[in-house]
Amino acid sequence: MALCIVLAVFGPERSEVTVLTLLGIGIMQVVEPKIAFLRTMWGTALAFVISLALWYILMGFTDGIESSYYWILLLPVIGVATSQSVLATALATLAGCGAYVSFIAFLRPDQYIPEGAWRLVLLRAAIFPVVGYLAHELAEASRTSARKHQIAAEQLAEANRSLREAEAAVRRSERLAALGQLSAGLAHEIRNPLSTIKTSAEMLRKSVDADTAVAQEMAGYISSEVDRTNALVTRFLDFARPLVLHREPTELASIIDEAIAEVEKHTGESEVTIYKNYSPDVPELRLDAQLMERVLYNLLLNAVQASPPKASVTVKTRPLGDTVEIAVIDRGAGIDPKDLETIFNPFFTTKSDGVGLGLAIVSKIVDEHGGTIDVESESGSGSVFRIFLPMREDGR
Repeated sequence: MALCIVLAVFGPERSEVTVLTLLGIGIMQVVEPKIAFLRTMWGTALAFVISLALWYILMGFTDGIESSYYWILLLPVIGVATSQSVLATALATLAGCGAYVSFIAFLRPDQYIPEGAWRLVLLRAAIFPVVGYLAHELAEASRTSARKHQIAAEQLAEANRSLREAEAAVRRSERLAALGQLSAGLAHEIRNPLSTIKTSAEMLRKSVDADTAVAQEMAGYISSEVDRTNALVTRFLDFARPLVLHREPTELASIIDEAIAEVEKHTGESEVTIYKNYSPDVPELRLDAQLMERVLYNLLLNAVQASPPKASVTVKTRPLGDTVEIAVIDRGAGIDPKDLETIFNPFFTTKSDGVGLGLAIVSKIVDEHGGTIDVESESGSGSVFRIFLPMREDGR
């Protein structure tokens, strides 16, 4: 636009038509990139035709084929070349050449082109395809470079995401290892006095008179609390001790069915319905069936307990590349976003009577099978726990 204004003010021809056509060409160069339609194939063609018409008028009022403004048509040619295909560029340059050469037909009888001037005419006509080709190649190289940079940026972002996930997994493993050692030590230290307390309570119950109701009741409380604490210690040890997998070919659907039956037995008259959606394409997997059933039992029990009455929980399976996905979906209250990063950590729980080892043990069992587990949740909309197990035992 600035160039056209300068030519309109200081150019060799400053007639009213010349000024208006130069400004029109400048305006087209400004508005073309800003209007969405003019960036389409047909919009670009329309803009080129308008610019060609304005250029033709400009040439007609400034000496025709000898006009010093012939090169202004290079601007719309470059616009087509930088935004459209090779074919469109070729058509634009051909139109430019044809439009310029057509002014030969407008020579008056008393006008002619000297013999030496024909070379200049041909040279001017040849400029259009040369400039169009070079502009197209430059734009294509720029687009190719931009695509490569975009791909590199996406790969870098994916690598950063994988790195963050790996760092989170390492941190979680380190926490699990440290807490596992602590739990094992504490559990062993606690179990010995618990055994003594249990024995003492049983002896107390036998030694006091049957009529001493208070003493009998207190002894019963001691014994039941010792049993509860001993069960908790057992869970600590289950979390702390190394897992030894007993793998064998197993139908995944049968494990899930057993887990569902256990959940339904545990929840009794719960109004939550569990739906099954098993893919027939899931092959047999080499799993420790007992441990994997424990994983699914924990996830399904949590889903049922998190769901409101008359809601539903869905468990589905499907092959996904070299893995099998197991998804447990509930429509409960969901998980607070700030807790998503810590729900698999030991001793983290939102239940008033929970210990916080269920999901930690689930994660440990899945890790030992060479799989991964993740969760998606939205407050008020429910949660989806996904387990990804490799189809091959070596995880490859």
